[in-house]
Amino acid sequence: MSKDYYKVLGVEKSASTDEIKKAFRKLAHKYHPDKKTGDEAKFKEVNEAYQVLGNETKRKQFDQFGSDFEQQGGFGGGMNWEDFMHATRSGGGGFQGGNFGGIDLGDIFGDMFGFGGGRGRSQTQRGRDVQIDVEISFREAVFGTEKSVKLMKRNACDVCKGSGAEPGSNHKTCPECKGNGQVRHIQQTILGAIQSAATCGTCAGTGQVAEKQCKHCGGDGAVRSESEMKIKVPAGIDDGSTLRISSKGEHPGTGGAAGDLYVRVHVKSEKGYERHGDDIYTQVHISMMQAALGDHIHIDTLDGSKKLNIPSGTQSYQKFRLKGLGVTRLQSNKRGDQYVEIIVDIPKKLSHKAKKLLEELSNEI
Repeated sequence: MSKDYYKVLGVEKSASTDEIKKAFRKLAHKYHPDKKTGDEAKFKEVNEAYQVLGNETKRKQFDQFGSDFEQQGGFGGGMNWEDFMHATRSGGGGFQGGNFGGIDLGDIFGDMFGFGGGRGRSQTQRGRDVQIDVEISFREAVFGTEKSVKLMKRNACDVCKGSGAEPGSNHKTCPECKGNGQVRHIQQTILGAIQSAATCGTCAGTGQVAEKQCKHCGGDGAVRSESEMKIKVPAGIDDGSTLRISSKGEHPGTGGAAGDLYVRVHVKSEKGYERHGDDIYTQVHISMMQAALGDHIHIDTLDGSKKLNIPSGTQSYQKFRLKGLGVTRLQSNKRGDQYVEIIVDIPKKLSHKAKKLLEELSNEI
């Protein structure tokens, strides 16, 4: 049964080469078996369609004879499925200038796996991410705070500012990569000569090296030292939350950019207060007479003492709402509420006089 490759890629028969390539890129990223949305059968199908429609000669044959025309060399113009999948999982970055049935693996799959692709781009080195733990009080979590932390990590050299060059000296073109930032290698494979590219290890992809290396860091551009910084903890943060601080992780050295700092926040509990989302729950004990007759009492809140009216006939476990005295909502000036649960204390022992008075009262109720 003949296949409609245009339908497989979701394009019109009049689609341009760029439109076909764009459609294939989208579907290949969606159905690649290594992705969550992967579907190997569909991935094979869209690849087969692109091998034909992406190749001018094969597309003309398809338009004339349909999908029953004989393709030379099978999958990928000589590449079997296993070889093709191995190539795509290599990021495609090592297949510059290769013709795989019209598929430029570096162009299509390079960004899927984090490689530079087939355009000769060099990647900036990135330092390691760092994680630290910070403990704050319950009140600091509600209102926000600022914490000073110290940690040992790789930082950009203070003397050369991360350049790796001795102050006052200049940089020169890297002799290894000739200023390209990448070094290329040619490998003979079953597909023929394949050209691959990798970030230059001498200049870390910058294309430049120091004429005179920094004495303090030995030309590395980074040294291990203690860092002290202030961490701003936003109001409303919850226990176990993690803050990401960009570019405050470790520095990789010359030509690189620092990683990120992740701060895991631990919130200490405070007696008498229980948090549920943006609301705070507390309890207060009152006497049987206060519950029956009503009263005005003072409640402890995170904003100080507040007056609460207890109406007559209040029942045990009844809740009263203090609006706006809860937790600050993240990225907002608004706050949740405080809910006060009333506990009516019933005396365990009563005097003879008290019993008599209660009996008289019960007859009146």
